[in-house]
Amino acid sequence: MAEMSFRDALRLTLREELLADEKVILMGEDIGAYGGSYSVTKGLLEEFGEERIMDTPISESVVVGCGIGAAMGGLRPMVELMTINFSLLAFDQIVNNAAKLSYMSAGQISVPMVIRMASGAGSQLSSQHSHSLEGWYAHIPGIKVAVPYTPRDARGLLKTAFDEQNPVIFIEHTALYARKGEVPDEDYAIPFGQAEVIREGTDVTLIGYSGSVYQALGAADILAESGHQAEVINLRTLRPLDVETIIASVSKTHRAVAVEDDWKFGGFAGEIAAIIMEEAFDELDGPVARVCGADVPIPYAKALEQAALPSPQQIADAALALF
Repeated sequence: MAEMSFRDALRLTLREELLADEKVILMGEDIGAYGGSYSVTKGLLEEFGEERIMDTPISESVVVGCGIGAAMGGLRPMVELMTINFSLLAFDQIVNNAAKLSYMSAGQISVPMVIRMASGAGSQLSSQHSHSLEGWYAHIPGIKVAVPYTPRDARGLLKTAFDEQNPVIFIEHTALYARKGEVPDEDYAIPFGQAEVIREGTDVTLIGYSGSVYQALGAADILAESGHQAEVINLRTLRPLDVETIIASVSKTHRAVAVEDDWKFGGFAGEIAAIIMEEAFDELDGPVARVCGADVPIPYAKALEQAALPSPQQIADAALALF
């Protein structure tokens, strides 16, 4: 095992994929000479050259469109869109082309591409750089959505993403890039649709993904002080979603709180609540609670930004209300 940061785990995996397959190319704004907005691709241009590490114009729709064409032509592109907010400029390409081409061609066309983007708040990047829109992409058939929490997740899920034959939206929380964790020395991959029970408990299930897992773990510590043992689930992927692990946990604890940074109305936490109601209604001792971001654009000011995000105390309070 080696300890490394989230960003270093991503860089290591990208380098290995570039070395293993000459069809792998990287495309995106500032990913070459600058090394990426979050330093994930630093050094790769010098090692692999401009034909494989391509700095692109500031035009997300064009970048994704080029990636789709490259994938259809036999390459395996990784496209970086800097932030999930900017991906909205490429939403048509992602939803109407990348996600649908395999279906519309009856499987004759595949689009093996990875679209990386940063998400989440907590770094004072204001409202056009800080939102958590991954639930929007999880809504779309034809694409898979990975949301790693640990450096081990980042490496293992990115390995799997490069093996997929159709598009993967790979979302990285900005507040996690510098966080360190243990990563196995040996080569490994984490299958999509395989959540992790990151903390065992018997009294309530806290369900999160990406940065909200950190908040859920903080809530579990608070609950432990009052004698309640919370089980914390790290979803790892939103599509496919590991429903089996969620239901097994809720069947044990009989209470559930879904957590996400995104807005509550129409958010992915509501999807989790609906699935639990449909699959495990008789196991519940109370309604499924949701703790989500405030219904405002993310503010720039640090105190306001933190107030707009779910806190461990809010999650703990929501859990306590179920007892």
